[in-house]
Amino acid sequence: MSTKFSFQKGYRARAVFVIFNTLFFIALMVCMIVPILKVLADSLMNKTVYGLQIIPDEFNLIAYRYIFTRSYLRTPLVISVYTTLMTTFVGLALSTISAYILIQKEMPGVKIFGYLLLFTMIFNGGLIPTYLVIKQVGLIDSLWSVILTVSVNVYNFVLMRSFFEQLPTSLFEAAEIDGCTPMGTFIRIALPLSKAALASIGLFFAVAAWSEYFHYVIYISDVDKYNFQYRLRDLFADKTDSMDGMNINMKTLQSAAVIVSIVPFMFIYPFCQKYFMTGVTMGAVKE
Repeated sequence: MSTKFSFQKGYRARAVFVIFNTLFFIALMVCMIVPILKVLADSLMNKTVYGLQIIPDEFNLIAYRYIFTRSYLRTPLVISVYTTLMTTFVGLALSTISAYILIQKEMPGVKIFGYLLLFTMIFNGGLIPTYLVIKQVGLIDSLWSVILTVSVNVYNFVLMRSFFEQLPTSLFEAAEIDGCTPMGTFIRIALPLSKAALASIGLFFAVAAWSEYFHYVIYISDVDKYNFQYRLRDLFADKTDSMDGMNINMKTLQSAAVIVSIVPFMFIYPFCQKYFMTGVTMGAVKE
C-alpha cells in the first residue's frame, strides 16, 4: 500500500513539474517573441505607432525598399555581409590549422606554444598597443583591421583543439600507415569528423563579425567603410542624412533596419542547432 502511495505521489510531483516547465517556457517564449513582433509590425506601417501593436493594420514595404535601394544603408549592409563571411573563413582557417598543429605531440615546444596562447586569454596588450600594431602594419581605415582582430580568437582555438583531441588517434595512425601526409590527414580525416565543431565555432565568428561595432569606431574613420551596425546606431541617434525625398517615417525605417539586422541569424540558427547536439566523433571508430 505504501509503495502504491509513494508511486502516485511521485507521479503527481512529476506531472506538476512538467506543467510548471511548460508554462515557464511558454511565458519565456512570449517575452522574447512579442518584442520582435512589435518591431516587425512597426516596420510594415509607415507611421508612428504607440502602444503594443503586434499585428500591422497596413502592409507597407517602403522602409525595406529604402534599405536595399539607398546607398546610405545598402552599402553598409554589403560591407557587413562581406566582413562576416571573410571573418568566418579566416577565423576558422586560423583556429583549425593552429589547433591541429598543437595536437601533434611530437612537435618540439608544442606545450610552450600552447601555454603562450593560453596566456593571451588572461593578459593581452590592451587597446592602445593593439591600435599601434594595427597602425604600424598599415591597416588603419582598412576592413582587414576589423576582420583580423575578430578572427584571431584564442578561446575558439582552444575549443577547436579540444575537439581535435577527442578524435581517436587510431584514425590518424591508420591514415599515416596508408601514406597520407599530415596535411592530407588534416583535410581528409580531421576536418570531416569535426563538422559539429566547425559549425559551432563558425557561428561564433559569424555572430561576432555581424554584430561588430567597437572596432569600426576605433580603426575606421572612412564613412564609406562603416558596417550596417554602425549605421543602425546612427539611425537611432538621429544622425542620418536626408531621406532622398522619400515619404518615410523614421520609426518605420528604424524598425525595418532592426529586422534586417536580426533576420540572417534567425534563419541560420535553426539549421546549425543540430550541430550543437551531435557528437564531434560522429562516424569515427571507437577505441
